[in-house]
Amino acid sequence: MRNECVAHRGWSGRAPENTLAAIQLAIDEPDVGWAEIDVQLSKDDVPVVIHDYKLRRTTNGRGEVRNYTAEELSALDAGSWFSPMYKGEGVPLLSQVLELARGRIKLNIELKTDGRYTKLEDCVVDMIKAYGMEDEVVITSFHAPTLHNAHKLTDGRIRTGLILDGWRNSLPKELEQLGAQFLSIEFGRLNAARVELLKQAGIQVMAWTPNDERSIRKLIMLDPDVMVCTNYPDRWRGAMVAVGAM
Repeated sequence: MRNECVAHRGWSGRAPENTLAAIQLAIDEPDVGWAEIDVQLSKDDVPVVIHDYKLRRTTNGRGEVRNYTAEELSALDAGSWFSPMYKGEGVPLLSQVLELARGRIKLNIELKTDGRYTKLEDCVVDMIKAYGMEDEVVITSFHAPTLHNAHKLTDGRIRTGLILDGWRNSLPKELEQLGAQFLSIEFGRLNAARVELLKQAGIQVMAWTPNDERSIRKLIMLDPDVMVCTNYPDRWRGAMVAVGAM
Protein backbone atom coordinates (compact mmCIF):
# COMPACT_ATOMS: atom_id res chain seq x y z
CA MET A 1 0.00 0.00 0.00
CA ARG A 2 1.20 3.52 -0.77
CA ASN A 3 1.83 5.99 2.07
CA GLU A 4 1.58 3.33 4.75
CA CYS A 5 -0.08 4.39 7.98
CA VAL A 6 1.86 4.18 11.24
CA ALA A 7 -0.33 4.48 14.33
CA HIS A 8 1.61 6.86 16.60
CA ARG A 9 1.96 5.28 20.07
CA GLY A 10 -0.82 3.01 18.87
CA TRP A 11 -4.13 4.62 17.92
CA SER A 12 -3.42 7.33 20.46
CA GLY A 13 -6.22 9.58 19.28
CA ARG A 14 -8.74 7.01 20.44
CA ALA A 15 -7.04 5.23 23.37
CA PRO A 16 -4.29 6.08 25.87
CA GLU A 17 -0.92 6.23 24.14
CA ASN A 18 1.54 3.35 24.31
CA THR A 19 -0.97 0.96 25.88
CA LEU A 20 -2.07 -2.47 24.73
CA ALA A 21 -5.52 -1.00 24.10
CA ALA A 22 -4.14 1.59 21.65
CA ILE A 23 -2.04 -0.99 19.86
CA GLN A 24 -4.97 -3.40 19.62
CA LEU A 25 -7.11 -0.69 18.00
CA ALA A 26 -4.41 -0.25 15.34
CA ILE A 27 -4.21 -4.00 14.79
CA ASP A 28 -7.98 -4.15 14.32
CA GLU A 29 -7.75 -1.84 11.29
CA PRO A 30 -6.91 -3.97 8.22
CA ASP A 31 -5.26 -1.11 6.33
CA VAL A 32 -2.99 0.05 9.20
CA GLY A 33 0.30 -1.75 8.75
CA TRP A 34 2.44 -0.24 11.50
CA ALA A 35 2.38 1.01 15.08
CA GLU A 36 5.03 3.25 16.65
CA ILE A 37 5.95 2.74 20.32
CA ASP A 38 8.45 4.20 22.79
CA VAL A 39 10.62 1.94 24.93
CA GLN A 40 12.58 2.64 28.12
CA LEU A 41 14.11 0.42 30.81
CA SER A 42 12.70 -0.27 34.23
CA LYS A 43 14.82 -0.28 37.38
CA ASP A 44 15.36 -4.01 36.90
CA ASP A 45 16.38 -3.60 33.23
CA VAL A 46 13.13 -4.78 31.65
CA PRO A 47 12.04 -2.95 28.45
CA VAL A 48 8.74 -1.12 29.05
CA VAL A 49 6.55 0.90 26.70
CA ILE A 50 6.12 4.54 27.72
CA HIS A 51 7.08 7.88 26.19
CA ASP A 52 7.97 10.35 28.96
CA TYR A 53 10.93 9.87 31.27
CA LYS A 54 8.63 10.95 34.10
CA LEU A 55 5.43 9.12 34.96
CA ARG A 56 3.12 11.96 35.90
CA ARG A 57 1.57 12.88 32.52
CA THR A 58 0.28 9.45 31.52
CA THR A 59 0.06 7.45 34.75
CA ASN A 60 -0.89 7.81 38.39
CA GLY A 61 2.77 7.36 39.33
CA ARG A 62 5.36 9.97 40.24
CA GLY A 63 9.05 10.22 39.53
CA GLU A 64 11.05 8.63 36.71
CA VAL A 65 10.40 5.41 34.87
CA ARG A 66 13.89 4.11 35.62
CA ASN A 67 13.25 4.23 39.38
CA TYR A 68 10.45 1.64 39.24
CA THR A 69 10.60 -2.10 38.63
CA ALA A 70 8.72 -3.60 35.71
CA GLU A 71 6.19 -5.11 38.11
CA GLU A 72 5.59 -1.73 39.74
CA LEU A 73 5.16 -0.02 36.37
CA SER A 74 2.71 -2.66 35.17
CA ALA A 75 0.59 -2.02 38.26
CA LEU A 76 0.24 1.72 37.54
CA ASP A 77 -2.90 3.16 35.95
CA ALA A 78 -1.88 4.42 32.52
CA GLY A 79 -5.39 4.82 31.17
CA SER A 80 -7.55 7.00 33.43
CA TRP A 81 -5.88 10.25 32.34
CA PHE A 82 -7.32 9.60 28.87
CA SER A 83 -10.77 8.28 29.76
CA PRO A 84 -12.46 6.48 32.69
CA MET A 85 -13.18 3.58 30.36
CA TYR A 86 -9.44 2.81 30.30
CA LYS A 87 -8.96 2.83 34.06
CA GLY A 88 -6.45 0.19 35.07
CA GLU A 89 -4.72 -0.01 31.70
CA GLY A 90 -1.11 -0.57 32.75
CA VAL A 91 2.31 0.37 31.41
CA PRO A 92 3.01 -2.53 29.03
CA LEU A 93 6.14 -4.59 28.92
CA LEU A 94 7.77 -4.70 25.50
CA SER A 95 7.34 -8.47 25.61
CA GLN A 96 3.56 -8.01 25.87
CA VAL A 97 3.53 -5.70 22.86
CA LEU A 98 5.66 -8.06 20.78
CA GLU A 99 3.37 -10.95 21.68
CA LEU A 100 0.33 -8.91 20.65
CA ALA A 101 1.85 -7.55 17.45
CA ARG A 102 3.71 -10.55 16.07
CA GLY A 103 2.32 -11.51 12.69
CA ARG A 104 -0.39 -8.83 12.95
CA ILE A 105 1.27 -5.41 12.72
CA LYS A 106 4.82 -4.16 12.26
CA LEU A 107 6.46 -2.02 14.92
CA ASN A 108 8.57 1.11 14.87
CA ILE A 109 10.34 0.77 18.22
CA GLU A 110 11.78 4.05 19.43
CA LEU A 111 14.61 3.67 21.91
CA LYS A 112 13.67 6.51 24.25
CA THR A 113 16.99 7.64 25.66
CA ASP A 114 19.36 10.55 25.89
CA GLY A 115 22.13 8.20 26.91
CA ARG A 116 20.68 7.45 30.35
CA TYR A 117 20.00 3.79 29.49
CA THR A 118 23.27 2.05 28.70
CA LYS A 119 21.66 -1.38 28.28
CA LEU A 120 18.50 -0.35 26.42
CA GLU A 121 19.51 -1.35 22.91
CA ASP A 122 20.98 -4.65 24.12
CA CYS A 123 17.79 -5.62 25.95
CA VAL A 124 15.50 -4.60 23.08
CA VAL A 125 17.54 -6.34 20.38
CA ASP A 126 17.72 -9.53 22.44
CA MET A 127 13.95 -9.49 22.91
CA ILE A 128 13.23 -8.89 19.21
CA LYS A 129 15.47 -11.84 18.35
CA ALA A 130 13.80 -14.02 20.97
CA TYR A 131 10.43 -13.37 19.34
CA GLY A 132 11.81 -13.89 15.84
CA MET A 133 10.58 -10.47 14.74
CA GLU A 134 13.69 -9.15 13.02
CA ASP A 135 11.72 -8.59 9.80
CA GLU A 136 8.70 -7.05 11.54
CA VAL A 137 10.34 -4.06 13.22
CA VAL A 138 12.50 -1.01 12.72
CA ILE A 139 14.51 0.37 15.66
CA THR A 140 14.67 4.18 15.82
CA SER A 141 16.12 6.81 18.14
CA PHE A 142 16.99 10.48 18.43
CA HIS A 143 20.20 9.38 20.17
CA ALA A 144 22.72 8.59 17.44
CA PRO A 145 25.23 6.65 19.60
CA THR A 146 22.46 4.33 20.84
CA LEU A 147 21.23 3.84 17.29
CA HIS A 148 24.71 3.08 15.98
CA ASN A 149 25.22 0.51 18.72
CA ALA A 150 21.86 -1.10 17.94
CA HIS A 151 22.93 -1.46 14.32
CA LYS A 152 26.16 -3.17 15.36
CA LEU A 153 24.30 -5.50 17.74
CA THR A 154 22.01 -6.69 14.95
CA ASP A 155 24.75 -7.13 12.32
CA GLY A 156 22.42 -5.16 10.05
CA ARG A 157 19.68 -7.81 10.30
CA ILE A 158 17.23 -5.37 11.87
CA ARG A 159 16.62 -2.03 10.18
CA THR A 160 17.54 1.06 12.17
CA GLY A 161 16.52 4.68 11.74
CA LEU A 162 17.37 8.13 13.03
CA ILE A 163 14.67 10.44 14.40
CA LEU A 164 14.95 14.18 13.72
CA ASP A 165 12.83 17.29 14.03
CA GLY A 166 15.10 19.30 11.73
CA TRP A 167 16.76 19.07 8.32
CA ARG A 168 20.28 19.19 6.96
CA ASN A 169 21.51 18.25 3.51
CA SER A 170 24.16 15.98 5.01
CA LEU A 171 21.52 13.53 6.26
CA PRO A 172 22.07 10.81 3.64
CA LYS A 173 25.76 10.64 4.53
CA GLU A 174 25.06 10.73 8.27
CA LEU A 175 22.57 7.90 7.97
CA GLU A 176 25.03 5.86 5.96
CA GLN A 177 27.65 6.30 8.70
CA LEU A 178 25.14 5.14 11.31
CA GLY A 179 24.19 2.10 9.25
CA ALA A 180 20.62 3.44 9.15
CA GLN A 181 18.24 2.93 6.24
CA PHE A 182 15.29 4.72 7.78
CA LEU A 183 14.53 8.34 8.71
CA SER A 184 11.74 9.40 11.07
CA ILE A 185 11.29 13.15 10.62
CA GLU A 186 8.84 15.89 11.62
CA PHE A 187 6.46 16.18 8.68
CA GLY A 188 6.85 19.94 8.23
CA ARG A 189 10.54 19.47 7.38
CA LEU A 190 9.81 17.58 4.18
CA ASN A 191 9.39 18.78 0.62
CA ALA A 192 9.57 16.97 -2.71
CA ALA A 193 13.28 17.69 -3.25
CA ARG A 194 14.26 16.42 0.20
CA VAL A 195 12.21 13.27 -0.18
CA GLU A 196 13.84 12.62 -3.55
CA LEU A 197 17.32 13.15 -2.06
CA LEU A 198 16.59 10.56 0.61
CA LYS A 199 15.05 8.10 -1.84
CA GLN A 200 18.10 8.31 -4.09
CA ALA A 201 20.17 7.31 -1.05
CA GLY A 202 17.93 4.31 -0.39
CA ILE A 203 16.38 5.79 2.76
CA GLN A 204 12.81 4.95 3.78
CA VAL A 205 11.07 8.08 5.09
CA MET A 206 8.46 8.22 7.83
CA ALA A 207 6.89 11.59 8.66
CA TRP A 208 5.49 12.43 12.11
CA THR A 209 2.93 13.57 13.29
CA PRO A 210 0.36 15.09 10.92
CA ASN A 211 -2.97 14.90 12.70
CA ASP A 212 -5.38 16.73 10.40
CA GLU A 213 -6.50 15.58 6.97
CA ARG A 214 -5.20 18.67 5.18
CA SER A 215 -1.66 18.14 6.45
CA ILE A 216 -1.82 14.44 5.64
CA ARG A 217 -3.06 15.15 2.10
CA LYS A 218 -0.16 17.53 1.46
CA LEU A 219 2.28 14.97 2.78
CA ILE A 220 1.05 12.02 0.73
CA MET A 221 1.11 14.11 -2.42
CA LEU A 222 4.88 14.52 -2.03
CA ASP A 223 5.65 10.88 -2.73
CA PRO A 224 3.77 7.57 -2.53
CA ASP A 225 6.53 5.94 -0.46
CA VAL A 226 6.46 8.38 2.47
CA MET A 227 5.02 6.68 5.55
CA VAL A 228 2.52 8.67 7.63
CA CYS A 229 2.82 8.44 11.43
CA THR A 230 -0.35 9.86 12.95
CA ASN A 231 -2.46 9.71 16.11
CA TYR A 232 -5.53 9.36 13.89
CA PRO A 233 -5.46 6.51 11.35
CA ASP A 234 -9.04 7.35 10.41
CA ARG A 235 -7.92 10.80 9.24
CA TRP A 236 -5.10 9.19 7.23
CA ARG A 237 -7.74 7.03 5.57
CA GLY A 238 -9.90 10.05 4.83
CA ALA A 239 -6.97 11.88 3.27
CA MET A 240 -6.04 8.87 1.16
CA VAL A 241 -9.59 8.57 -0.14
CA ALA A 242 -9.73 12.30 -0.85
CA VAL A 243 -6.70 12.16 -3.16
CA GLY A 244 -7.82 8.93 -4.82
CA ALA A 245 -5.03 6.84 -3.28
CA MET A 246 -7.38 4.14 -1.96
